[in-house]
Amino acid sequence: MKRTNVIALAALAAGMAIGDWLAGNEEASWQPWKPAAAQTASVAAKSTSQPVAAAAPATDLTLDEQRNVSVYETANRSVVNIDTTIVQRDEFWMLQRQAEGSGSGAVIDKQGHIVTNYHVIDGITDLAQKIDVTLASNHTYPATYVGGDKEHDIAILKIDAPAEELFPISMGASDKLRVGQRVYAVGNPFGWDGTMTTGIISSLNRNLPSRVPGREMHSLIQTDAAMNPGNSGGPLLDSSARMIGMCVAISSRTGKNSGIGFAIPIDRIRSILPELINHGHVVRGDIGISHVMETGNGLIVARVTEGGPAARAGIKGFRVVVQRRQRGGFTFNETTIDRSQADRIVAVEGEEMRTGVQFQDKIWSHKPGETVTLTIVRAGRQLEVPLTLEGS
Repeated sequence: MKRTNVIALAALAAGMAIGDWLAGNEEASWQPWKPAAAQTASVAAKSTSQPVAAAAPATDLTLDEQRNVSVYETANRSVVNIDTTIVQRDEFWMLQRQAEGSGSGAVIDKQGHIVTNYHVIDGITDLAQKIDVTLASNHTYPATYVGGDKEHDIAILKIDAPAEELFPISMGASDKLRVGQRVYAVGNPFGWDGTMTTGIISSLNRNLPSRVPGREMHSLIQTDAAMNPGNSGGPLLDSSARMIGMCVAISSRTGKNSGIGFAIPIDRIRSILPELINHGHVVRGDIGISHVMETGNGLIVARVTEGGPAARAGIKGFRVVVQRRQRGGFTFNETTIDRSQADRIVAVEGEEMRTGVQFQDKIWSHKPGETVTLTIVRAGRQLEVPLTLEGS
């Protein structure tokens, strides 16, 4: 991320909004936001006894409109609203006050598990805190925290609701997404439940700073489908109403939608769901490669972690070259990046590598202490490089 491009990452939980996050490791500033008015209006709209205009017959809709309606009616019953209450203590006045927030989530099974963003429920650590989940049936249930991964902003909740009220969302795949593909976001922006917006995939493989200092969320989906505070944790859908990602952040100078939103790929979410449900956390294998560049024929190693498994095994990334220049009466250092000596990873354990997400998920499928073999191309020669993963 260039220092000249100041990006405000707005975490989309209505109760939390990330302030300007400068390139580097400056700490985020969180501000509470209370959607009470919007929620009251939404509930009032649901409970009104006034007659509602009947939906237009399908024959009155264009094919594009019919597809939009179908996506909404299929997926909306799987999307939930998440409201949190956190009791905060004012040390100066020795008083307690409540901070409220809201976000979105999706039902993933008939046992009542809900997937959402970690930042939606961050801070819910003891009995004084509360999470409520409202289903499409408009019934609200208390939720318990099952597990989460703060680094990649994924969390699992559980509610005790009748199976007939639970409609697990259909999960798609994210490894073959294309820029320009139509997508839909369904969630709870500003407390307005059941809101759908649409757009396209604007780009793929975007990286953003993680909530864990010094770490990044890799290979996110970028979209212009409108996202706002409260969309966090809601699904990003394809035109068949399948969940292909989870809304997580926007790039904005105001904290409101500016047409650049990001979602966590569903393949990454699916790969860690079992561990979050069964163990409450993810224990990952770390290869010590922090950045790769996708090509049509493998992944070029961009950055290797100093002292990590890849560095010890001799894997080479981009080389930073600093040259001293003189122009007129001025002397300065010019920094360039030499990519010519970087290794290209074509396979891991014999499996061909095409995307950064696939590579990361392949490494995550192994535990610390296990040995994996990378197939790399270096100076035109193909080599097999075994290395032992560390814990992450």
